[in-house]
Amino acid sequence: MKRAICLLLVLAAPAVFADQTCKPVEGHFEAVIVPPGVGFCPPADGTLCTAGRVWGGIQGNYQFIATSIVPSGAVPSIFFFTGRSTIFLKSGDQLLGTDTGSIDLAAGGFASLITFDSGGGQIRLRGELTAQGTSGDYLGSLCTQ
Repeated sequence: MKRAICLLLVLAAPAVFADQTCKPVEGHFEAVIVPPGVGFCPPADGTLCTAGRVWGGIQGNYQFIATSIVPSGAVPSIFFFTGRSTIFLKSGDQLLGTDTGSIDLAAGGFASLITFDSGGGQIRLRGELTAQGTSGDYLGSLCTQ
């Protein structure tokens, strides 16, 4: 039975992705830190939220809410995070995605991967975190069906 399910998944995978059109995107982002309880940011102490803009292959504004931040265990200043990102495109559409990554709170550098919902592609981000906010660049692909 397990083999039949695995075979079905392998055979169905090309059909699921066959109708997708993906395009490469790259660009830049910048954001400010949004304090807990302000605007879209939940009112819980220690919550990390940012809001800003993206330009390049993706054009619009975005919001990020960290849902989990845990110590790496190996280096005291490095933490792993997960969260939700929403990009409000200039076209009026929205991109929703899960954001995962790591951040060095001592040096300020971070890297993350946003995987867009419903097979909408992925972008990789790298940037800097300061007391005022974040900035950096992204590279990846957006997919539509």
